[in-house]
Amino acid sequence: MTEVLLPDSRDRRLTFFLAMEEYLARDVREDLVFLWQTGPTVIFGRNQDMAAEVNVPFCEERGIALVRRKSGGGCVYSDRGNLMISCITPDTNAAAVFARFLGQVAGALSELGLPAVVTEHNDILVDGRKVSGNAFYGLPQGSIVHGTMLYDLDMATMERVLTPSGEKLARHAVASVRARTRNLRELAAGIPQLASCGALRDWLASRLADGSRVLAEAELRAIESIEKQYTDPVFLYGKRKFNTPTDLPA
Repeated sequence: MTEVLLPDSRDRRLTFFLAMEEYLARDVREDLVFLWQTGPTVIFGRNQDMAAEVNVPFCEERGIALVRRKSGGGCVYSDRGNLMISCITPDTNAAAVFARFLGQVAGALSELGLPAVVTEHNDILVDGRKVSGNAFYGLPQGSIVHGTMLYDLDMATMERVLTPSGEKLARHAVASVRARTRNLRELAAGIPQLASCGALRDWLASRLADGSRVLAEAELRAIESIEKQYTDPVFLYGKRKFNTPTDLPA
């Protein structure tokens, strides 16, 4: 797998990285991966009713960005305590892509002595609590799996932002979103690869990728053009038909 790198370290919105996934998937010829972070953002699935899942007034008050993705699955809160992982592949078999990619990620955590397991819902659990959630969507030329890796996420803000129904929590037999999740920083004692989010990023990159390439300026411009779709208010707040023939929920 080849790691895709940006030519600079400036901050970018989460919408840029969603567009970057799509750009790479339009002409993918080998397995690609990139790891990234962004400021406080709520990301919700393509078919979700934002108002039913998210405390929108709180987000607006705190300057938390709202972003709709083209994959299925539930709402996610992300900040710089969370590491995002994107895998792009020419393989369009969703089950096979999930199994291969999540198996590699869970394997990297297991190498650190963490009992990581992949669930039927495409989450990764450590000691029964979720540290990673993942979603899939397909294009004609390839597929995208993107997911979270909780390192030091602001759980208090997450609880204020996400407002899942009582029915959804009951299905998971928990009283709150927080009860289902945990930060890997809680497990960092004696593990250098968990000393910081940056250390975790470097470890995962070393286990997932065996080479790298840097995006060219022309590619950045193409990505920024695709990004306009994600910042369109009609896409964010309304419903639009997507040219994504295959998608599975997280």
